[in-house]
Amino acid sequence: MSTKSRRLRKKLYLDEFAILGFEFTCNLNVTEGEFYLLLDELLEFIDKRKLCIAGGDDCKSFNGFICSVHRYGSATNQDRADVELWLKSKEHISNIVVSQLVDANYGV
Repeated sequence: MSTKSRRLRKKLYLDEFAILGFEFTCNLNVTEGEFYLLLDELLEFIDKRKLCIAGGDDCKSFNGFICSVHRYGSATNQDRADVELWLKSKEHISNIVVSQLVDANYGV
């Protein structure tokens, strides 16, 4: 635990206020139209879990970072597992790599 005050830790998203998220990368084998349909499905899946995603790429590869929509909320290991399972359930997605949870603000 840091020697900073609770108020400062909260402002800086440190220690108990750290926000955790995870990154994923994968390869795609889809047309442009299929890409947008797949992206819509992914966004709907992420949104239902009260998560948000930042990232992108194209019809050949995709990467993203996922974290909670709540100000001091974090993604969980269950979220990681569910996203990985969802990606693996799609036949046009391959070479899926999902990172461990990391600090969304400081990357550690």
